[in-house]
Amino acid sequence: MYVRRRDFLQGSLLSAAAIGAGTACRAGAAEEATSDEARSDGPGPIVDAHVNLSRWPFRRIPGDEPAELVDLLRAQGVVEAWAGSFDGVFHKDVGGANARLADQCRTYGDGLLVPFGTVNPKMPDWEEDLRRCDEEYAMPGIRLHPNYHGYTLDDPALARLLRLAAERGMIVELVAWMEDVRHQNPLMPVPEVDLAPLPAVLGDLPELALVLLNAVHVPWSRHLPPLLKRPKVFFDLARLELIEGLAKLLKRVPADRLLFGSFSPMFYFESTLLKLRESAIDGADARKMLAENARGLLAASRGKEAKP
Repeated sequence: MYVRRRDFLQGSLLSAAAIGAGTACRAGAAEEATSDEARSDGPGPIVDAHVNLSRWPFRRIPGDEPAELVDLLRAQGVVEAWAGSFDGVFHKDVGGANARLADQCRTYGDGLLVPFGTVNPKMPDWEEDLRRCDEEYAMPGIRLHPNYHGYTLDDPALARLLRLAAERGMIVELVAWMEDVRHQNPLMPVPEVDLAPLPAVLGDLPELALVLLNAVHVPWSRHLPPLLKRPKVFFDLARLELIEGLAKLLKRVPADRLLFGSFSPMFYFESTLLKLRESAIDGADARKMLAENARGLLAASRGKEAKP
């Protein structure tokens, strides 16, 4: 059942103290802040590495209109959001999905939305989709959906795609999971991506910046140790569970390999913030996860200076 954001905040966030950087969340601030106001009492600027535009085809989701999503993100202190497209997951016309994504990111948010186009290496002429993402739309990265696009991570086409993306200096976000099996349409069950082949695939790509989205469910996920041996593999926090799950995860994964990713609007944005608050994360680590790591990735991958 859908719970209104105001009710969720009043029940969960109004008692917030410090979330790590030592800053307090004033009661009701997230709901009352306007879209053009900076939150001076929040956790600090946030770079959200995992949001989506367009509509999930099986149900309507609060925030699935771009203007509404931008307002939601701004109210929470987000200054930049890396946006993929649900259209890219399901539409065969990936090029059209990417063109719409680029247009929406230009139209809404005044620079807040950063487009990450879709590339499907099993579709004809996918190299052209990659080129357009980079050269025509100036996208800093791309987003991959292997389980929805029908390939495994040991597919030679994926290895070629990763190599070409690395040569272009693009960030690659690979989505390991999109929806709980209990919520999936019974006519379209989609398993989680098997990450086991990935370390071998990355062996010859030390320069590739790879972000695994929705890949960490519990802190002791078996795929973490081999992937942490790769120098530029990062993880977002959206799917992480358990009480004080982030504190447990930080015992296994350094803070400089974690990005704030909310999976909005599919997930409630506030749920990811609560993961930091409940674990009482150190201020320096919180700042890394909230913004610094993502900004560093963008700066390194595209040769740009990080925003202050």
